[in-house]
Amino acid sequence: MTKVGVIGAGKWGSALAFALSEKCEVYITSRRPRELKNFVSLDEILKLEYLVIAIPAQQIASWLRDNFVYNNHKILVAAKGIEASSGRFLNEIYDAYVPQNNIAFLSGPSFAAEVMRSLPTALVVNAKNEELSKTFASFFPSFIKTYTSTDVVGAEVAGAYKNVIAIAAGICEGLGLGKNAAASLIARGLVEMHRFGLSYGAKDETFIGLSGAGDLFLTASSTMSRNFRVGLGIAEGKSKEQIVKELGEVAEGVGTAYALHKIAKDKDLYLPIAREVYNMLEGLDPRISLRNFLAN
Repeated sequence: MTKVGVIGAGKWGSALAFALSEKCEVYITSRRPRELKNFVSLDEILKLEYLVIAIPAQQIASWLRDNFVYNNHKILVAAKGIEASSGRFLNEIYDAYVPQNNIAFLSGPSFAAEVMRSLPTALVVNAKNEELSKTFASFFPSFIKTYTSTDVVGAEVAGAYKNVIAIAAGICEGLGLGKNAAASLIARGLVEMHRFGLSYGAKDETFIGLSGAGDLFLTASSTMSRNFRVGLGIAEGKSKEQIVKELGEVAEGVGTAYALHKIAKDKDLYLPIAREVYNMLEGLDPRISLRNFLAN
């Protein structure tokens, strides 16, 4: 069996370790020791050829700088987000540490809790190196159908942007605006993230497939989504600090909303939903923000 190391033992990292263990010999590590099967030190993990990195997007730059030494690793990135401080995509952050031929990015609809129950889903492994994407795709269990794609940028945009739309959808739900409004918001959100992706050279088909529409529909429609729950908190008038503290988990959409705000200003892009999510995270009354959104 192929040995695979999972870095990051949160819910998603643990779910991936569980899933991959059907076909692979899996080891896992994190910053703090955990009572998990095959939990080992980071030094032991970094001796393995195949790595799955499930570290949150806002932490990855500092983690790579402080902990990672490249040794011909083959890496599957399992986080979704854009760095808030710089507006960099994850592939840009990793580019300083890992050759493009040795890195892939996971996308598609995937709640960790359902993966842990072996419930079926379908995911996409995205890589410039098609052979690498096929190799990682072969590691996944029978209950996960895997596809491959070379559209790394499209998968990154979709995976990050859908979390921001999910925050907006949670606000919509929390304000009791109804299903018509929710469907309209998600549809407009898909158009917005598609338009944003095209400005970076992404492919159309990525946004109507699993990485785009599939992941968006999942994340923006369920309280199982951390980002959706962030939106519910905003609708209740809570600050982002209070929401994040109560959540006790990372909600990637918060950092990504700030990243999109920076990118929109730098590149003069029209991102109305992302703009209003940023405004509400900064404390704008959701009802005022809603009027701004509907007027544009």
